[in-house]
Amino acid sequence: MRPLLRSLWPPLLVLAVLLGGWQLYVSAAGVDPTTLPSPARVVEQGWLNRQDLWDQTLPTLQETLLGFALSFAAAWLVAVLLDFSSAARRGLYPLLVASQTIPIVAVAPLLIIWFGFGLLPKMLVVTLTTFFPLAANLAAGFAATDREAMRLLRSLGAGRWRTFRLVRVPSAMPYFFAGLRVSITYAVVGAVFAEYAGAEAGLGIYMQAQKSAFRTDLVFAAVAVTAALSIALFGATYLLQRLVLPWERALKEDKSS
Repeated sequence: MRPLLRSLWPPLLVLAVLLGGWQLYVSAAGVDPTTLPSPARVVEQGWLNRQDLWDQTLPTLQETLLGFALSFAAAWLVAVLLDFSSAARRGLYPLLVASQTIPIVAVAPLLIIWFGFGLLPKMLVVTLTTFFPLAANLAAGFAATDREAMRLLRSLGAGRWRTFRLVRVPSAMPYFFAGLRVSITYAVVGAVFAEYAGAEAGLGIYMQAQKSAFRTDLVFAAVAVTAALSIALFGATYLLQRLVLPWERALKEDKSS
């Protein structure tokens, strides 16, 4: 608990200073709330409209989780294929890198045109946004496997799949979780952006509606919810890593002692 508190208090202190400065500026300058609401007003109006915010958060969270699940499965499939086939690595990896040059801002409206305003295009935007860091880090993790451990298992008669499962997958896990944390921070933003392109419900369409109604305070409240979702999912990756890789913590404790 103490290491967690030591790591949290600096950013929380900076955040408190920024919010305090924002509050003082708005109060002293008498800024119109439709232009820049104070943090206190954002919290107050967000609480008063909490049911609407919750109702709009659920579709965004659903799109995020389903799209990220699809990205997760596709990243593992592609990374394993790249690891097992040098021909696939030479043919696919440059295309994966090139795919990152395609702006999502151009793709998202096309997905809405092709698949409508339902769940599928939002899932696909989240998948496209989060896929590459997952696949690239996982492939790098497979490639960084200790060659001596590989040779040892093969000398004991282990086949390629068994060697892959016992050595390459565990050694790739730190790389995978690094990519997971990068991807998960983009997932909620990807879902919100997809809703901006066209949606029936969600935080993105809610922000658009409140912006048109000059309810800047509720726009900020929705942004705060989006940030909170991203932070919660980011934190969940550490919990998942501790569950999947319990030996990492033991190794760190041994090194520190």
